[in-house]
Amino acid sequence: MNPTLEKLANLLSEMNSIGEKISEITQRPATIGHTGEYIAADIFDIELEESANTKDFDGHFRSGTLANRTVNVKWYSKLEYMLDINPDALPDFFLVMTGPKALEPISKGGIRPWLINYVFLFNAAELVTELTARGVKIGVASSVRKHEWQAAEIYPNRRSMVYRLSDEQMATILAFGSDWAENWF
Repeated sequence: MNPTLEKLANLLSEMNSIGEKISEITQRPATIGHTGEYIAADIFDIELEESANTKDFDGHFRSGTLANRTVNVKWYSKLEYMLDINPDALPDFFLVMTGPKALEPISKGGIRPWLINYVFLFNAAELVTELTARGVKIGVASSVRKHEWQAAEIYPNRRSMVYRLSDEQMATILAFGSDWAENWF
């Protein structure tokens, strides 16, 4: 066997073992989306829907000023200023966790670690109204301007007034981030 393929096969075996352990915790497949929902549910006190394929939203906030409001959780490995939006099934909010800012538009030679360096909370109806007014096509990878992301930022900078993270929530999110990743992109 080609030594490179053998090494890759061994690494994939390790990755599958880790995925199995993640699935034991989350009770869902070990994908970045399902894992992100699990993390967000704990940090933001979100009750997730029983079914992981509800098209409108992933769950609803259980407490605080957003109690009973629906939320769609996204976890992207890089901040690329794109957001997947289903215009026919809008939640009340999009809670978006991302890794570091994407510095290069190409992925060759890059990595996409599962990190949380930023968290954003968008009012879905307001965002779609703004995007529609600019003529943005709503759907997979909808282009959201940088200033809109900044206005919705709740971590690490507390820019949005819609949701205020506690110090405990901030510390928990910090455990999923890493400064070293900023040097890789």
